Amino acid sequence: MAAETESKWEGKVSAVLANPTAQQVWLLLEDFCNLHKWLPSIDTCYQVDGVPGQPGLIRYCAATVTSSSGGRDDGVTINWAKEKLLAIDPIKRCLSYEVVENNTGIKSYVATMIVLPINDDGGRGCKIEWSFVSDPIEGWRIEDLVSYLESNLQGMAKRMLHHYALLLNS
Repeated sequence: MAAETESKWEGKVSAVLANPTAQQVWLLLEDFCNLHKWLPSIDTCYQVDGVPGQPGLIRYCAATVTSSSGGRDDGVTINWAKEKLLAIDPIKRCLSYEVVENNTGIKSYVATMIVLPINDDGGRGCKIEWSFVSDPIEGWRIEDLVSYLESNLQGMAKRMLHHYALLLNS
């Protein structure tokens, strides 16, 4: 789901995890500087400044991107961003962050991730929602950004499910 306005892009993607509880998934997601463990496109993520688990914490995330056009210009690029934790609420299982620096053309990007139970009784199963507001990104359409986030969130959910399955079998 996405809405395009003249000055801002807004959108939201979600992923359902059938077995782990919302609290089990939140415990993985709230560790703001370990995003690389769950997000397949990220190679590294570490703390740059601030206090772990507190608003103001800044993380550095980087991904290696290989271009393969078949020509002489093929190469490797490191896409990176510094992201600042704006708010974190362990009761509501949500966090918000903003991109404060990057080399990818992202401007004025603020995102919120929330983990919701899918059963009213607090039983198994949850949904991760990732919403954002951003200035348009040069060379992208809003659909491109939503598709990118959707792919990343589905990959994150798959890794979290794999982690959960390993815990059950240990």
